[in-house]
Amino acid sequence: MPEIAEIARVVHYLRLHLVGKTIKKATAIEDTNVFGKVGTTGAEVAAALTGKKVLSAGTQGKYFWLVLDQPPHPVMHFGMTGWIHIKGDRTAYTNYYKKMKPEEMDAWPPKHWKFQLTTEDPAVEVAFTDPRRFGRVRLVDCPGESIRKYSPLVENGPDPVVDTDVFTEEYLRKKMQSRHVPIKALILDQTVISGVGNWVGDEVLYQAKLHPEQYCDDFSDEQIKKLYESIRHVCQFAVDKLGDSDLFPKEWLFQHRWSKGQKGAVGHLPSGEKLAFLTVGGRTSCYVPEVQKKSGRIVPGVKEELIESDQEEVKPKKAARSKAAKVEDEKPQNKKKRKAEEDEPPAKKSRAAPRKPPAGKTKAAKAEGPDTVDSKIESGRRRSGRLQGKTV
Repeated sequence: MPEIAEIARVVHYLRLHLVGKTIKKATAIEDTNVFGKVGTTGAEVAAALTGKKVLSAGTQGKYFWLVLDQPPHPVMHFGMTGWIHIKGDRTAYTNYYKKMKPEEMDAWPPKHWKFQLTTEDPAVEVAFTDPRRFGRVRLVDCPGESIRKYSPLVENGPDPVVDTDVFTEEYLRKKMQSRHVPIKALILDQTVISGVGNWVGDEVLYQAKLHPEQYCDDFSDEQIKKLYESIRHVCQFAVDKLGDSDLFPKEWLFQHRWSKGQKGAVGHLPSGEKLAFLTVGGRTSCYVPEVQKKSGRIVPGVKEELIESDQEEVKPKKAARSKAAKVEDEKPQNKKKRKAEEDEPPAKKSRAAPRKPPAGKTKAAKAEGPDTVDSKIESGRRRSGRLQGKTV
């Protein structure tokens, strides 16, 4: 979702190309999400823009608007995937265009447009796009200089870059001490601070060395001071760079927090600290456990998941054993031994060298062996003596 820096980028291009020009023509499609859910229609938005001169463009957190020479004024929010395109210029950041097909790069009007306009000479063409239709375009009927005093801007908290007179350390301290919610949830609350989204929230908490799920009323004054300075620094730096992440410092968490579940993921910072994700109530936070240690109570039910790095050494896997082998290992030792003996093939009987029979023996005697022949001869002698009446 576009956050404070991305909105500042869009407003920069609107001031550069559109402010000071008169809108010659405006058209819009009917979209009950983008227009209807905030009480207007595409036709009403087109009518409000046509023939009007753009006096200025403003921003507050995730909202931005155009002040026209006559009300009503369009106030816009990008939702998840909204964006402003200007023909002939690249208003988005590098990664935005990496996701586009080559034929979509220069197509006009751009794909998924909701409204578009053309100014008088010199002609400038502008289009609002939103593929997922979570963005909102509404009309606010009020004096241009008072637009922030009307809904939806009046319900939102101060912008850390625009409203430095309101967003002070004391303001943040009072908000933290008056609530009992996880600190990540507090700084994402747009009624408390405008413009801080998921990536900004993770970055400021990392730089302040605070655990994202620790309760906001459990921090010391020193920790609150660090958090305030971190919010101001990260938001101001990102806005100054117009949300161009190619210009963000390499050591920022931002440069490494997107690798969850991706091929080639690196699960640690350049300094070596491992990255992890926390999930609470469906919301995910990236943090560095070695840096962001808890110093107070944290919300129950936190689920932590370390990023698996493809570049870390992979331990060799043990050879898989069959189910039968595992069952065999579980048998008692004596059963294993008996089983091994049963399974062992019978040993081959060795052949003894044949003995030569004594000289004079018949072939039959030789075949029968010496012991058998001698016993037969002795038996025959005894039988012969009895027949002759001799005592044997």
